[in-house]
Amino acid sequence: MYTIVLLRRPKDATEMSERELEALQRDHLAFNARMREAGHALVSGPFADQPDESWRGISIFRTSVEQTRVLVANDPSVRAGRLEVDVFTWLMPAGSLGDRPAATIEED
Repeated sequence: MYTIVLLRRPKDATEMSERELEALQRDHLAFNARMREAGHALVSGPFADQPDESWRGISIFRTSVEQTRVLVANDPSVRAGRLEVDVFTWLMPAGSLGDRPAATIEED
């Protein structure tokens, strides 16, 4: 099992200047890199040629749905109201994406 995160642009997305959007995008990409480096996410990336322009990207996490929701709530683009997330479980044959074990979140 893996967790899928679909990123969507909300209809009421926060308006921002080009400068603010560029800074937010850098922070969003850095967040995704941290998720991969920490072992929480396998891959992440934007869509192109999608049938619905509100669909912005996808990530595949190896954490539970609950843990993933906690993690992606800290994505700067989500916090800023520029992206919304749909988070759900993806079932697939064992070993399909490698044998690396799931990452865990340390509780405070």
